[in-house]
Amino acid sequence: MTFKNRVEGTSRSVASQKWTLFLCISSFCAGMFFTARMWTIPEAKGGITRTTGVEAERLNLVSEGCNTKFLQQKDVKLVSKDVFGEVSKTHNALQTLDKTISSLEMELAAAKSAQESILSGAPISGDSGKGDSTKKRKYFMVVGINTAFSSRKRRDSVRATWMPQGEKRKKLEEEKGIIMRFVIGHGATLGGILDRAIEAEDRNHGDFLRLDHVEGYLELSAKTKTYFATAVKLWDAEYYVKVDDDVHVNIGTLAETLTRHRKKSRVYIGCMKSGPVLAQKGVRYHEPEYWKFGETGNKYFRHATGQIYAISKDLASYISVNQHVLHKYANEDVSLGAWFIGLDVQHIDDRRLCCGTPPDCEWKAQAGNVCVASFDWTCSGICRSVDRLKEVHKRCGEGEKALWKAAI
Repeated sequence: MTFKNRVEGTSRSVASQKWTLFLCISSFCAGMFFTARMWTIPEAKGGITRTTGVEAERLNLVSEGCNTKFLQQKDVKLVSKDVFGEVSKTHNALQTLDKTISSLEMELAAAKSAQESILSGAPISGDSGKGDSTKKRKYFMVVGINTAFSSRKRRDSVRATWMPQGEKRKKLEEEKGIIMRFVIGHGATLGGILDRAIEAEDRNHGDFLRLDHVEGYLELSAKTKTYFATAVKLWDAEYYVKVDDDVHVNIGTLAETLTRHRKKSRVYIGCMKSGPVLAQKGVRYHEPEYWKFGETGNKYFRHATGQIYAISKDLASYISVNQHVLHKYANEDVSLGAWFIGLDVQHIDDRRLCCGTPPDCEWKAQAGNVCVASFDWTCSGICRSVDRLKEVHKRCGEGEKALWKAAI
């Protein structure tokens, strides 16, 4: 073999080795490429679990460079949002439950009051041939006129103006379902001269509601409570009204005003006010329990002024059933407002129940807006009512026909 042939053989051997190495490297790279593209992760078995949404979010946050503290804060926010949502739902459910319980308590109070009325022999319907003979007659409203032993002239002025007498009063009860009575208790000496004077007056007029209560100016809160408790036992009415004997009232307008609220429950109607709590002793309307209302200079909660107000039967029944535990403040109107402040009661502020005396009520009547009640704020009633009530009635009265035409 020549030298040239040896060189050619060696060159071919080196070339074969290079191509072999190149093919090996190419095959290896191709294998790695296809392996990475087609490798699949098997389904989770045994200790291998799928990545959850929360874990995926954690991985995403970590991949973006978020630290563990931030991640924990985010988790707390997510949990807090869910907790607050549940708390809100629970709060709404409790409010609904509270209103339901309040309604049931009112209905229970009304039922107890009705049962006590039947057992005490309250007035019943005269038509015993129809229905249950023990069923009481339904009335529209009971108007209790608060009076005192010394107020005989005031009562006579009321009888001569806005309170029907004799057969007209009986007709008012039968046709309109309106009961009107002067409300009074008894003297410190039961059966004494004061009580005998009222008994004689009642024999002439038959327009008194006697209460088991000792009369006294400082006992007005107790008298108001006893009045509602007694009235709701005697008469099954839709509304119970309290008015002072030095106030002028248009009964027909009052009835039509109350009629507008018939579909409402737990109604408290009057001229709502919020006067100052008077801590100073010796002043009129002093509040001995002023400290209960907060800092000096505070005002009372909203309540109807004491000259006249009306409440629905369910509230009167509530007073009747709970009268032994209802707290009495020095001022009667404040006491009534306090009894209702924690209940689901509808406070209706109607300024026609607190018009001024002429010319105020006269101008309103001429404008077609007849007042329900008129009095002087400076006197907490009509100033010198015995002398002026006829004049007020003449100028601000609704007229007798309006009473009988009132749509009830």
